[in-house]
Order: sequence, then C-alpha cells, then structure tokens
Amino acid sequence: MATRMRRSTVGLLEIADLHNLAAAFHAAARGKCGRGDVEEFRRNVDQELAALRAGLLDGSLVLGRMRRFRIRDPKPRTIHAPCFRERVLHHAVMAHVGPVLERSLGFDTYACRTGKGALAAVKRAGMHLERYQWYAQMDIRSYFASIDHAVLFGLLRRKFKDRALLALLARIIATHRDAEGRGLPIGALTSQYFANFYLGGVDRLLVEGCRVHGFVRYMDDLVWWTHDRTAARAALATARDYLEQTLRLEVKLPVQVGRSCHGISFCGYRILPGRLLLSRRRRQRYRAIRKAAERCWQDGEIDARGLQSAYSTAWALTMHADAAAWRRAELRRRPLEPELLAL
Repeated sequence: MATRMRRSTVGLLEIADLHNLAAAFHAAARGKCGRGDVEEFRRNVDQELAALRAGLLDGSLVLGRMRRFRIRDPKPRTIHAPCFRERVLHHAVMAHVGPVLERSLGFDTYACRTGKGALAAVKRAGMHLERYQWYAQMDIRSYFASIDHAVLFGLLRRKFKDRALLALLARIIATHRDAEGRGLPIGALTSQYFANFYLGGVDRLLVEGCRVHGFVRYMDDLVWWTHDRTAARAALATARDYLEQTLRLEVKLPVQVGRSCHGISFCGYRILPGRLLLSRRRRQRYRAIRKAAERCWQDGEIDARGLQSAYSTAWALTMHADAAAWRRAELRRRPLEPELLAL
C-alpha cells in the first residue's frame, strides 16, 4: 500500500523568529546600500523587525504594496517589485519554506536554484542532444500570469501542515492577480519559488512516468529526449494533458518534436551536437548594447572607460558560445565610426 508523504512541520513561529527576520533583512538589503527605503529601514531596524514579527503573529501585516514598471528583456514584461518590508518578509518565509519546495524538484530543473542556472541548463541540454536521437520541446503561454491560485495552494497544503503558515502563504499568493484567481507577480522572490514548484509534478511525470531518457527544464521551458519519435510524441501528449487538466495551463503552440542532429533553441542559445551558437535574440541584444554605447560616447554621456565597460557587457552575452568568428564579422560589418575614433 502506498504511504502518504509526510508534510513539513515548518510553522509561522520559525518565520517570525527575530534571528530569521534579521537574516532576511541582510539578505534583502544585499547590493542595495544607499537606497532610501533600505536606509530608512536600517536606521530603525530593531523597531521594524519587531513590528514585522508582531504583524506576522497577529495577522495584521499589510501585504501587496508593489511598484509596477515595464522592462524589455528581451520581450516586454511587467514587473511588480514589492516594497522593502515585504522583500524582508519574502526572504524570511523562503529561508524555511524554500528548502521544502526545493526538495520536491528534480535534478534537471535549473531556474532560480543555487548551483544551477541557464548556462548549466544549456550544457546539460547539449549533453543530451549528443546522446539521444529525438527531442520534444514545449513552453507555457503567459506562465506566471496563468498560475492558478487554488491549484498552487492545494499543492502547498500537501507540503505544509501548520495552519498559520498556510494562511500566510495564501495571503501572499492573493496579493496579485492577472485574472480571477490567477497570476503571480514577476519580481517577487516568492513567485520564483512558487512558479518553479508548480511544475514539479510534470518533471516527475516525464522522468518517472514516461521514462524519457533525458530531461531539462528552465522555469516553463521544457525539453526531453528519447530514442524514437513515437516515444517523444507519447510523452508530449501525456505532459500536455497533465498541464492543461491538472495545472490548468495552456501549452504554447506549436510544440516541437524533431531530430537532435538539427539542434534546438534553448535559454538564449542555438544548441547543436558539439556546438553552441548564439540565438537570434542574443545577437540582437549584442548589437543593441554596442550601438547604444557608441551613441552615448558620441554624445559625451560616457567616456572611453564607460564605452569599454559597455563593450564588456556585450561581449559577456557571447562569451560561452562559439561566437569569436561571428564577433569578428560583426566588427567588420559595423566598425567603430571614424569620427568616434577621432574624439
């Protein structure tokens, strides 16, 4: 008879512990010295942490104060950045909740995890590409905006038993919605953990249920490998049904099933057996950074040191790919303008 998975005993008291809150403050403030809201919190840190603890324990803490803005990285995204006090809260929560959610993830889930990341995912995908003949790849349409609050909370209830903690998690989830009962804010630490955790079931379904030979997931971008096309398509149908019926997500069409020898586009790279090339978007970003930097130099907004720093940023986008020949060709096609050299 199958045994029921034991739920974590992590509770609200661990989250509200002053030592945990103090550590969360330092984590949230890292790299943000000089910001007005951070320095104001720091000047009254004892009182701020005491008030945060009291608000957590009696349920009076106000949640949902966020700054909204848009970026293009590379496609347009709406960011909801929590106020600093809520950033401290999120770090405090994830110091205890995060490790429990991490343990439910498979080895080959790479987004927002210590020791993983996009480059590690690309290298792992390249390894599978050389070993297996067929792949299938899919991602989710408007993933963060589509996460169902009720489904997510149901998954969290299977991991935690403390009612006060679950009530806090439910309040954090409810602070944002893109549609009725759906959506997590891009820009919140809790969203990264929750979004990664939300797809943990499809990881296990593909690896343990469908027995795919290789698998890599970077947030909502999934790719797996088999030795034949039939197995790749069968796993695709199973995963799509789970995503749509159980998690209430929409798979972005068209999904891709193909031969590994033709390569895949993944995490900003074009991966071929034995080669790693730049994706079209990454090439465009390189050109845009270089062009903007040269314009700023021409207008006197930055000096030669600033121009070199911008060039280094552009080069960093290409450093892991087999891109030396492409960079040389790019410099020949678009050399530094002669009038700039005369400055």
